[in-house]
Amino acid sequence: MSPYAGPLALLHTSPVHIPVFEALRNASHPGLELTHLVAGELLDRARADGPQAVAGDVRELLGRAVAAGACAVLCTCSTIGGVAERAGVGVPVLRVDRPMAAAAVAAGPRIVVLAALASTLGPTVALIRDEAGGRPVRARTMVVEGAWDLFEAGDASGYVRAVALAADTVTDADAIVLAQASMAPARRLARTVVPVLASPGPGLAAAAAAVTR
Repeated sequence: MSPYAGPLALLHTSPVHIPVFEALRNASHPGLELTHLVAGELLDRARADGPQAVAGDVRELLGRAVAAGACAVLCTCSTIGGVAERAGVGVPVLRVDRPMAAAAVAAGPRIVVLAALASTLGPTVALIRDEAGGRPVRARTMVVEGAWDLFEAGDASGYVRAVALAADTVTDADAIVLAQASMAPARRLARTVVPVLASPGPGLAAAAAAVTR
């Protein structure tokens, strides 16, 4: 019998995340059924008008996933993760970056947040402060200039190299947070001695635990 109570739905704002999470499932959570929802327009609107502007649409999408049988939902987009987490659709809704934020806080108070999109910085810093629970943290932010243009152009290797090079400029921190799930491969390329944290693996592990019988 499967150790999982039912399917896990994943809400993405880019289809590039699907093979990433499928590979992670195959490697670490065999038997976990994944269903994927892709809604790139949510990120476009959240960037233009703020994450709260898409809260209703996020709730509707997640509600449909639950009606189709999902036992939990994992939002893989950091920009809209907060509104997804608060959707209130009757099953656990997790944001992929929360376990990463907890690990960053555990590493120490000096945290650098790298993002390819400025819209991701505010939600990620707020999440880190939430995980800190009142403990002092100094979260510095950095947008990797030009990285998102590379991502949108389909230059995945160039995108990842740009993120890794930005991480390598950081020397005075306890942890570097890669704020977007798409940045995760840069963790392997970065040469900095500062721990570089990515969200997909820990995020999927937390979601898998949420649907374990």
